[in-house]
Amino acid sequence: MARTPGSSERGAGRGERPGGGNNRGERGERGGRREGGGRDGGGRDGGRGGERDDEFVDKLVHINRVAKVVKGGRRFAFAALVLVGDTKGRVGYGSGKAREVPEAIRKATDAAKRNMIRIPLREGRTLHHDLYGRFGAGKVILRAAPAGTGIIAGGPMRAVFETMGIQDIVAKSVGSNNPHNMVKATFAALQTMTSPRLVANKRGKKVADIIGQRGDEAAAAKGA
Repeated sequence: MARTPGSSERGAGRGERPGGGNNRGERGERGGRREGGGRDGGGRDGGRGGERDDEFVDKLVHINRVAKVVKGGRRFAFAALVLVGDTKGRVGYGSGKAREVPEAIRKATDAAKRNMIRIPLREGRTLHHDLYGRFGAGKVILRAAPAGTGIIAGGPMRAVFETMGIQDIVAKSVGSNNPHNMVKATFAALQTMTSPRLVANKRGKKVADIIGQRGDEAAAAKGA
């Protein structure tokens, strides 16, 4: 008879195992909730993507992976260079660093939006005059072009012109091919741009007078 209570207890213990199974089931349900949370998280990311300003166009120019050797191995980090523009004369660049590529791109995009500048364009398609820019070992030459020329430039410089909205330009990099130096040299050149309206305001004249003088000088040079 002494065994009967023990056996009943063991039976009760066995009976508790299904309860453990229920606990596992609850954990499974929790796991399902976590999976659902992951999907919801993806939806939130998509929501952030939908909330971005549609007027801006961003281009990823370069990603650099950096490895740091530590006691346990190597730690990787990423540096991104991003250009942002509205294709109407506004453009900016930014760089961001993070352990993951998406976070580095997000930081770079935010920095580019904070550092945007406005460049005056002739007829909304090309430069008003030729430009020269330099940053470090990077040197660039930008030349205005007639309609239909297109963007004759390569690498990071093309990305700058596309995000800014230039349609006709001839550009050449004669220095470093480092993307950061090329982009910064291009921005240094663009910031020296002057339009007839700015020159007229500085000299206290009308825009027609400035354009007329430029046309007369061009005709005289052609005749000579």
